[in-house]
Amino acid sequence: MSRAAVSFAYNNPHRISAATRERILAAAEELGYAPSTVARMLQAGRTNALGVLLPQNLATVMENPYYAQFLMGVGQVCDQEGFTLLLSAPLRDSMLKAIPYAAVDGFVVCGLERDRGEVAELERRKIPFVLVDSDPQENVPSVDVDDRMGAREVVGHLLELGHRRLAVLSMDPGPDHAERGYRGPLSRRVEGIVEALAEVGMTMADVALVEVPVTRTDGFQATKRLMAEHAPTAIVALSDVLAIGALDALHELGLDVPGRVSVTGFDDLPEAAWQRPRLTTVRQAIATKGRTAADFLISAIRGEDQHPHQYLSATLIVRESTGRVPRSP
Repeated sequence: MSRAAVSFAYNNPHRISAATRERILAAAEELGYAPSTVARMLQAGRTNALGVLLPQNLATVMENPYYAQFLMGVGQVCDQEGFTLLLSAPLRDSMLKAIPYAAVDGFVVCGLERDRGEVAELERRKIPFVLVDSDPQENVPSVDVDDRMGAREVVGHLLELGHRRLAVLSMDPGPDHAERGYRGPLSRRVEGIVEALAEVGMTMADVALVEVPVTRTDGFQATKRLMAEHAPTAIVALSDVLAIGALDALHELGLDVPGRVSVTGFDDLPEAAWQRPRLTTVRQAIATKGRTAADFLISAIRGEDQHPHQYLSATLIVRESTGRVPRSP
């Protein structure tokens, strides 16, 4: 029996008779033979795998429930289209170094900054990719949220409640922030805050700003410092994870929310509605963002029409963690 016939039995059964294929499969089972998946992938030049290129190490990513929602959306498309999913974290603190080690047909790239070398490397290797939570780049499909409008609305909500002593609890922009400024979603959220403050004659100089890693513990510790040093009447957390840490700290300090301090978040994670008080936040469709990015990537892999940059909406969700400014802070 020829090697070609065996190959047809597994890969192109329509090219041989049903009886021949049955004989080949029966003989293979008797001999314990299984076709090499790796060999088939190399021959076809495809892996049927999508990669998600992450901006942080896996331990940090897994600590943030945002990524559970995002990867759920990507995974739904993978299940539907018959792809597997590979998470690719920075190698020796470099997203660029991780690219050659991922056997995937394309990447969903999270949090990529506009002047990094990953885009050039992916283009050089002719690997399809889609940017998420980044700065839009010409001729590259990307998916983002209207972070600017979301931040503007949530700060505007607090200002309408009479708050002027605000603190912003922000994700850490990284060591190069002083030289390069804010990037991506953080840049857009700060723009929205600036616009809202300008409506009442305020600037960022009038706001206490703390930048920390996006963990509940860091939100907790930063809030304790803010209350000791600035005593704000409202805390604007730029992620729900930080906002939940802030609620923990205020509870430990014995400060009523929202009677003494109002707290807002950003994302509307499932946990936001389970907090007590329930968290006022900005809802972004995280799972939809993951699904959209995966759909765009599979279209690119299949050589279909490229998608433009797409913004998803951000919506203010008012719950019980915000109230009018206290009369006697």
